[in-house]
Amino acid sequence: MVATTRSQKNGTTSTKVEGSDSNDTALTANEKKILKTVFISLVIDLLAFTVILPLLPSLLDYYGTKEDGLYASLKESVSSFRQFVGAPDTPRWNSVLFGGLIGSLFSLLQFIASPVIGATSDVYGRKPLMILTMIGVAVSYAIWAISHNFTLFVIARIIGGISKGNVSLSTAIVSDVLPPQRRGKGMAVIGVAFSIGFVFGPLIGAVFSRWARAQEGEFYVFPAIFALVLAAFDVLYVIFVFKESLPENKRAKSISTGWQNTSYLINPVSLFKFSSVSKISQKDLSDIRKVGAVYFIYLFLYSGLEFTLTFLTHNRLNYDSMQQGKMFFFIGFIMTLVQGGYVRRVAAGKELKIAAQGIIILIPSFILMAFAKTALWIYVSLVLFSFASATVVPCLTTMISLYGGNDQKGTIMGIFRSLGALARALGPVFASTVYWSFGSEVCYITGGILLVLPFLLLKRSSVKVNEKQQ
Repeated sequence: MVATTRSQKNGTTSTKVEGSDSNDTALTANEKKILKTVFISLVIDLLAFTVILPLLPSLLDYYGTKEDGLYASLKESVSSFRQFVGAPDTPRWNSVLFGGLIGSLFSLLQFIASPVIGATSDVYGRKPLMILTMIGVAVSYAIWAISHNFTLFVIARIIGGISKGNVSLSTAIVSDVLPPQRRGKGMAVIGVAFSIGFVFGPLIGAVFSRWARAQEGEFYVFPAIFALVLAAFDVLYVIFVFKESLPENKRAKSISTGWQNTSYLINPVSLFKFSSVSKISQKDLSDIRKVGAVYFIYLFLYSGLEFTLTFLTHNRLNYDSMQQGKMFFFIGFIMTLVQGGYVRRVAAGKELKIAAQGIIILIPSFILMAFAKTALWIYVSLVLFSFASATVVPCLTTMISLYGGNDQKGTIMGIFRSLGALARALGPVFASTVYWSFGSEVCYITGGILLVLPFLLLKRSSVKVNEKQQ
């Protein structure tokens, strides 16, 4: 049984596991079962989600042959941005920038939807919201399958972006069922699911992409149906296998208490302040804001490097799409090893130290990337990049999951996820601007220097993860 107590000295919340030693980090049979369900569901979802990534250039070329006012309007916007930053006017980079615009739109929609979905799950439970959002994702794939024009394709992406709340819900589920000393293992399992999805999903998409080159007409129908089948299976899997993790007696009493004020969940300033989080001490609220700020700044810089990596490897090493696919497979493979073999074994209370370690390791990765001229040095920097990818976000997620009661986990994790989505929407725009305006060296050196900010913010903060565990 898990009992929550509040310290009279500083108002912080401590969690005790009755009848067991707090140093016991072995998962119970029920915890393993729930984690297994979350893991399988996420892998299925991410395989479907990432299939489209290698297909984007072919899709944009296809829609470019159609007469579509929305496509023409967005193409003009991309052309203006390209001219502003000085990117070369080539089909390859136009496709990359166009794809980045679609990705930013998707992330912005997640930024809006994630806190609303999380707060609603605090009231009605995790399972109903999981099913509802997953049905929305399935609908987006169904529309993609019949998207004979670009407008329908964008509508599909909009529905998918609004519905993509299963990741923040999964982290809330882990917070529901695991006590603090074992929560890091749960977040690592989510990280492994991400790694697997982003390794094998794009490979499946690459196979579809190669096949698509030899096809005429609506080649996207088969990969869209593939994603739809996976999404439909995922919905059925959650319906019949997943058991609700948030009992009714631990839920928020109403939407008004879960949301506080609807504007808090869509106003960026309110989200950074976690304004919709109530019934929490000022110290805890201050800690949450600091972790959220570190998460945003880190992902803002990280996502920029991730996006411009395509430019860098093509310009310096003349990598084609297949070689870049192998490179991202390498990153995913290293991440899986680190998350499965290292992050899962991080002792409770060490998350802050490991997150700071990951951020500081990313700095030399950026610097090496700035000057690397050969594949060897690129891959050396990618090893460091992969370590940071595998450690920082799971540890920060574990840290923030320790705050708030059961009736607020969805709200907190939803806002946290929303800040990450905003960072992923803005980071590539910032990095692309610096990359094409000032050069790759300035872009990566600037990124490395700016990473000192989240590192210092984290190291100098008063957040003490081990104070949350007794």
